[in-house]
Amino acid sequence: MAVRIRLMRMGTKKRPHSKIVVMDAREERDGLFLEQVGVHDPTKNPSTVLKADRVEHWLKRGAKPTESVAHLIRRASRAKA
Repeated sequence: MAVRIRLMRMGTKKRPHSKIVVMDAREERDGLFLEQVGVHDPTKNPSTVLKADRVEHWLKRGAKPTESVAHLIRRASRAKA
C-alpha cells in the first residue's frame, strides 16, 4: 500500500482550510484517512500546525508527502528553528 501525506480540503466556499492527513494514495482527496497529523488554515497565524513527531514517524515508514505538504513541512520546520 502506497501511503501519502496530503491535504484534505475542509471549510466552506471562499473560506477554505485543510487537514494534513496520512492516507492510501488510491483514496479520493476527501476519502478515508489513516491519521490526521496537522492543520493548515491560511487565514490564521501560524497558518500550519503540525504534529512533528507523527509526521517524522510516517516519513520514516515510507510515506511520501505531496509537493504542497512538503513545502508546508519545510516552512514549519524553519519557523520552529
